[in-house]
Amino acid sequence: MDRRSFLAGTAALGGQILQGQQPQTRLGQLKRPLAITMWDFSWLERRWPGAGYEDWDSSLDQLVLRGYDAIRLDAYPHLVAAAPERVWELLPCWNTQDWGSPAKNRVQVQPALNQFIRKCGDRGLRVALSTWFRQDVGNTRDSIKTAADHGKIWERTLKSIDSDGLLKHILYVDLCNEFPLDIWAPFVPHGMLRASPEGTAWMREAIAVVKVSYPHLDYTFSMTSEYDTWKQQDVSMLNFLELHIWMAQASDFYKQVGYHYERFSPSGYEHVVERAKPLYDSKPAYWQGKLRDQILWAAEWSRATKQPLITTECWSLVDYKDWPLLEWDWLKELCDVGVRTAAATGRWAAIATSNFCGPQFAGMWRDVSWHKRMTEVIHTSSLSL
Repeated sequence: MDRRSFLAGTAALGGQILQGQQPQTRLGQLKRPLAITMWDFSWLERRWPGAGYEDWDSSLDQLVLRGYDAIRLDAYPHLVAAAPERVWELLPCWNTQDWGSPAKNRVQVQPALNQFIRKCGDRGLRVALSTWFRQDVGNTRDSIKTAADHGKIWERTLKSIDSDGLLKHILYVDLCNEFPLDIWAPFVPHGMLRASPEGTAWMREAIAVVKVSYPHLDYTFSMTSEYDTWKQQDVSMLNFLELHIWMAQASDFYKQVGYHYERFSPSGYEHVVERAKPLYDSKPAYWQGKLRDQILWAAEWSRATKQPLITTECWSLVDYKDWPLLEWDWLKELCDVGVRTAAATGRWAAIATSNFCGPQFAGMWRDVSWHKRMTEVIHTSSLSL
C-alpha cells in the first residue's frame, strides 16, 4: 500500500469513530471507545538517536499499525504562553525512567507542537493535550500564581494551535497531570488537596477562564490520588474523569517489593528485579483481583457523576523499563486484564493499554500482535455513558 492510500485509510477510520460532524471533539459523540496512548513529554524531548521519537512519521505510522486512535501529550503550555518559539533548557525530573530526558535537554515547543498535531491529524489520530509542567532552568512554571493564571496559559496555548487551524484534531485538554501532586503542580498552595474547597475552586476557575475562548472543548484534571475521598469530591466542572489506575497502587505490591519511586537512584529498580515478578507469580489471581476491584470502583464513580472515564496511565506497575533481568510478559498479562475489565464496564471513552506504549519501551512496543489484540478489544466494546 502506498503512503497516500495508507493515510487516506487511517483518516477515514478516525472519521468513523465520531457521530456527526459538530462538534467533533466532544466525547459524547463517540460511537465506541478510543485506544489511546501517552507520549507525555517524550514526543519532544526524546529525539536524540535511538531515543524513539527522532522520526515522528515512522513512530506515528507504527502507532497506527498497532490500532491506536489518540495520543496524550505534553503541550508545555507555560512555555508556549511565555515564548512559544524560544529554545528552552529543561532539567530532568528523573534519570531512572525512560519518559522524557534523563539529563538536561533543550526544546523548542513551537512550531514543533503544531507540526506534530498536523502529522497526527493526517493519520486520523486525535491529540489529547496535557502537561507535566516541565521545569526549565528559569523555572517559568513558578509564574503561575493563581487559578486564573493557570487558565490563561492554556488559553494562549490553544490560540497558538488554533492559529494553524488545528483545533479540529484536539480530543480534550487536561490542565494538569495528576493534579495537585507537587511534582507536577508545584505552584499550587502547599498541601492543597483536590477534595478541599481550595482545590475545587482552583479547578473550576482555571477551566472557566479557558472556556471563555474555547467552550466547545472537553476539559479535565487528570488524577492519581485522593481516591479514598471520591464521594466528597466535587468534579462537576470536569467534562470527564481521567483516572490513572495501576495494580501497584491498588494494593501493597510496591510496599512488599520495596519500591519507593526513586527518581535518581537505581535502588528501587534493583528491588523490582529481585522481588517483583516472583511476588506476582506467587499469587497472580490475587494481584489481578486488586486491579479489577480498582477498575470497578472507577466505573462506580463514573456512574455516580454521570461522567465518562478516560485512563491513559495504567494497568500494571507505575514504573518499568527495558533493563537487565526485567521481563515484560507478566506486565502484558496484567494490562490484558485491565483493558478487558475496563472495556466491559462501558464507562471508558478512551482506554490505554499501558503507560509503556511508546517506541522507547522496546520490550512492550515490539509485540505488535499484542497491541493489535488489545486495541481490537477496545474497539469492539460498547459505550454505556
